[in-house]
Amino acid sequence: MLQGYSLDGAQEIGTLGDFTLAADFAIVIVVATLVGLLARQFGQPTIVAYIITGVLLGPVALDIVTDEGLIDDMAELGLGFLLFLLGLKMRLEDIREILRPITNIAIGQTILQTALALLVAVLLGFATQEILVIALATVFGATPIIVKVLTDKDEISSLPGKIDVGVLIVQDIYLVVVLALFGADQLGNLSEIASTLAVIFVMMSFIGIFSIASSRYLLPRLFKRIADNKDVFLIVAVAWVFLFIAIAELFDLSVEVGAFLAGISLAQLPYSKELQDRITPITDFFILVFFASIGLQIESLGSLLAYWQEAIIASVVLMIGNFWIMFYLIDREGFSVETSFLGSINMVQVSEFSLVVGALAFQQEYIGADVLGYLTLMALLTMTVSTYVILHNHTIYERVEPWFQRIASDNGTDKELSEYGDHVVSIGYDEVTKRALPVLNEEFDTVVVIDRDTEHSSELQKQDQYEHIFGDFKHKEVRKAANLKNANFVLSSSVEREVNEILLSETSDETIVFTEAENAEDAHRLYEAGAAYVVITSHLTADQLSDYLEMYVTDRTKLREQIQTEIRWIEQQVDTHTDEDYPAAEVDIDIQTSGGEQ
Repeated sequence: MLQGYSLDGAQEIGTLGDFTLAADFAIVIVVATLVGLLARQFGQPTIVAYIITGVLLGPVALDIVTDEGLIDDMAELGLGFLLFLLGLKMRLEDIREILRPITNIAIGQTILQTALALLVAVLLGFATQEILVIALATVFGATPIIVKVLTDKDEISSLPGKIDVGVLIVQDIYLVVVLALFGADQLGNLSEIASTLAVIFVMMSFIGIFSIASSRYLLPRLFKRIADNKDVFLIVAVAWVFLFIAIAELFDLSVEVGAFLAGISLAQLPYSKELQDRITPITDFFILVFFASIGLQIESLGSLLAYWQEAIIASVVLMIGNFWIMFYLIDREGFSVETSFLGSINMVQVSEFSLVVGALAFQQEYIGADVLGYLTLMALLTMTVSTYVILHNHTIYERVEPWFQRIASDNGTDKELSEYGDHVVSIGYDEVTKRALPVLNEEFDTVVVIDRDTEHSSELQKQDQYEHIFGDFKHKEVRKAANLKNANFVLSSSVEREVNEILLSETSDETIVFTEAENAEDAHRLYEAGAAYVVITSHLTADQLSDYLEMYVTDRTKLREQIQTEIRWIEQQVDTHTDEDYPAAEVDIDIQTSGGEQ
């Protein structure tokens, strides 16, 4: 009777615990969503909103969320997925042309900024072990914030953007080492630190070799077989992450190390752009939980504000110091003043990874809640300010350019990056485009084909005639890789109006865009959106498209007349409909200037 009662009681407690955890998740997600929407209205990154959510719901403010299950399980998994996504973005070929100067800048930046952070922590009076954690935690740039803001400004592929991304990649490697170091059980003295680092590097080397070997021999064959099935494609990628996490734990390394190396191995595949878009929603969810959990770990408002004066002083000193360190290092490598300035001002913040390191150090009891609150407040301050700084980086440079021209090194010049420009982009590779691309290939230097069919990918690789990007055009990473804004001509074989409208909105006014449509209504909308020519699949055949492309190359006046004839036919078809969604409109086409909106 007593045993039965105990069992029922245990079941009741378990059910209550499950309900509490589910309620915590619901509260965190709902509040984080609301705070995130509010943050976006003020141009702030969602990471800041997630941390504030944890602060609001935790002991600092309302104290309505219990954090044990949230932190121990989901937050650690969130950190793993965050590191996996960073590894997945680590394509060395993206920075191959400037790899040597980037390596020099990154190593110098790591050493000098660590020294600066160490000095600031010493002067502010922290204890020895706290100084070590603070110095190692405040070196990193805010990768998600920098990449997001520069992408929104269309500057991620610029030379300053490439330099910043390259430095962030090297920082990611440094971060993994630091996380593995703080994941160790003992850090009592220098000899223990040295031995721990040696073991970490040896174990990481073994996993790294397995990662590189997999990316060359195993993964290309595996993903070629399953890439056409979008669901299996994603499941296998997630399974690959957990495989590396299991291997890392087998070697007594942290979850983050395994996830990061799993991402690196997948990053080298032609399918990585597609995978980044598919894995990002999953990662976003776990990132929300992780950064909210950091706010939950702060024990009280007193812990958050225990070192508020020190946090403000350190934020100002580190932002200014980080700028001058980066400017000196970039300028020393012979880049122009503008590149040196923009590349430096983008990297002034103390990043969210200071909280990653701080949270892990707190869990290992290397620091107390007050120091974690200090790191949190400093990260919030610098990330908030730097977001506005990056948004207005060019305006700031214009005002200070004369002064910086006087102090910079002489004869600084920028290296040319190899990227697509004045090229042709073909969306899809089918019977239509197969016959059209040879004509375009004779007229333009580079033809880039976007297609997510593995058989088409193999065919394109064998031909070695066109550049190929594997992926769905609807995914932003895929479109970004094709550099649509600098394309001279775009040919879309898709009849999906959504695809073609996205295409027309992201191409420049000078880009000539040929698209397809299923009916006259869709064609009319695409013409109004800026298409130079719309192929109506029920009206024209692939042979006719090839003829029109030939006219574009040889006799554009004749092609213009033909297009106007078809536009009149489209107008007649639209006029026969009474649906107010498709009002008739005059469309005037100039094939020399037609294109999408900026």
